[in-house]
Amino acid sequence: MLQVAYIRENKEEVINGLAKRNFDASELVNLVIELDEKRRSTQVELDNTLAESNKLSKEIGLLMRNGEKEKAEEVKAQTASLKEKSKELTDVLNEVSDSLQEELYKIPNVPNTIVPAGKDENDNETVFEEGEIPALHDDALPHWELAKKYDIIDFDLGAKITGAGFPVYKGKGARLQRALINYFLDKNTAAGYQETQVPHLVNEASGYGTGQLPDKEGQMYHVTGDNLYLIPTAEVPVTNIYRDVLVNESDLPILVTGYTPCFRREAGSYGAHVRGLNRLHQFDKVEIVRVEHPEKSYAALDGMVEHVKNILKELKLPYRILKLCGGDMGFTSALTYDFEVFSTAQDRWLEISSVSNFETFQANRLKLRFKDKEGKNQLAHTLNGSSLALPRVLAGILENYQTPEGIVIPEVLRPYTGFDIIN
Repeated sequence: MLQVAYIRENKEEVINGLAKRNFDASELVNLVIELDEKRRSTQVELDNTLAESNKLSKEIGLLMRNGEKEKAEEVKAQTASLKEKSKELTDVLNEVSDSLQEELYKIPNVPNTIVPAGKDENDNETVFEEGEIPALHDDALPHWELAKKYDIIDFDLGAKITGAGFPVYKGKGARLQRALINYFLDKNTAAGYQETQVPHLVNEASGYGTGQLPDKEGQMYHVTGDNLYLIPTAEVPVTNIYRDVLVNESDLPILVTGYTPCFRREAGSYGAHVRGLNRLHQFDKVEIVRVEHPEKSYAALDGMVEHVKNILKELKLPYRILKLCGGDMGFTSALTYDFEVFSTAQDRWLEISSVSNFETFQANRLKLRFKDKEGKNQLAHTLNGSSLALPRVLAGILENYQTPEGIVIPEVLRPYTGFDIIN
């Protein structure tokens, strides 16, 4: 969430920056400034009314001690009127403050100046590409056919148990899935991230804290009876560990990693491009989260990008990195890099990771601050990245490593799987 003071002092910058997202913020920004002015003027009037009431209350005591009972009663009547006025002003203040908060929740983060303008994924910029696309044999198959051929993932059984988008991993498929999770966690902890196990459901405050709520697209599964939400990513519970927390500057940076299943409704997703593992309602992901000093967060973002690059190099998967344009970025992000792995059998790129800097946007919602050397409280910067999302990594391995004899396991994963081929 953007700070009101920042919006007020940088009105045109905010409007122009959000135009990169194809988001016309002029009316919303003007409304926020108007509501903030009303909030501040109401607060001043309320403070003055309370101060006058307190002053008269002291005067009543003095008048009573001096025997001026009649005059004291007159002053009591004045204080009663002031108390009624203060109650009315408090109601107005609460109503205006709530309205201001609701409008602030509607404003996305302002993109970093290096974010390209654009409407959708077609306007993203490729900034890096590495890895050799393998030449597959003539009978090469897409991963959903390989899963059926080797009986390692059962999409029909998952549909029977739950519905479409909830696959069942079997035998070597389940072991490969577990191997990837352990490998990703080991890579992250070796890089200094503390492993954490977190709940898979969160409360409303946590959803608002990281920007998943209000959920305009209806992507989150809501447990209505308890008003809890199934997490769409480990970013939500992990980052909310630091909600309403004041840390010392010396505590920064804070690095956390965690594995969780993720749940997304993915409303409106149909067609061949979402077959198999390409688009799921439940999937596994290992996440990395950082809480950083504002002056160091972009260097940290670069470090996260290099970290994910190193994992993909070890897996020997062909990949590319995209700098997302304004129209394709998430609501909360100031700058996002997407990683895509090339699916040779599908002849298309599959997104497998997003690495983002949210600057103070989440921290302002979370009230996540640090105390600087001068003793002042400052908002921290938050960052997160997939390291990695499993379904499309698994799809890339199955398709790019297939041979006539079976699916070869990447060498780096063999100590985790205990086998070197699926056949």
